[in-house]
Amino acid sequence: MELLDSLQWRYATKRYKMNVKIAEDKVMQIVEAARMAPTSSGLQPFEIILIKNQDVKEKLLPICMNQNQIKECSHLLVFAAWDSYIESRIDAVFDNMENIREMERGTMNDYKKSIKENFARRTKEQQFEHAARQTYLAFGLAIGAAAELRVDASPMEGFYNDKLDQALGLDKKGLKSVTLLALGERDLQNDWLAPMKKVRFDLDKILTVIE
Repeated sequence: MELLDSLQWRYATKRYKMNVKIAEDKVMQIVEAARMAPTSSGLQPFEIILIKNQDVKEKLLPICMNQNQIKECSHLLVFAAWDSYIESRIDAVFDNMENIREMERGTMNDYKKSIKENFARRTKEQQFEHAARQTYLAFGLAIGAAAELRVDASPMEGFYNDKLDQALGLDKKGLKSVTLLALGERDLQNDWLAPMKKVRFDLDKILTVIE
């Protein structure tokens, strides 16, 4: 299986070659894989911020605990989830669904109403937690796509979310950062992790089969 070979190849890259830029078509294929991710009720409660500007990456460096990947990577993807499921967002999802599927307007009203009632019973923090879980589905597919394209990637949670949200204006858009994905080409001479074996538990440690 080609995907498994690609996942064996990849690792959480720690150092990148700053002079190497990943082809834009490959970056957009990675973003497209994230866009195609399945989400609960097809809500897609997230946005992706694609950062290519070096000055912006340098500005984010202290917010991201001065990790080398931030300044060295070719492209930085910020995965941000909706901070809540407000009615206008849910309406937009189902308006888009009815339009694309050429349904009569209002076809999804009953289901849409049940979605709204479901989230109305949750706190704003619980709504964000749900959206963040959907965001990780997209994040995972982006990692897999990068591996298939032989683009090195670094999944990153080591940053100050509130400060990043403010720096990128996410808070003004009703978004909260969830995780980052740095993309680039590994620097084999300076990356301490590159020569090390991949470590995973054996299958019998993580799989329970019920027949």
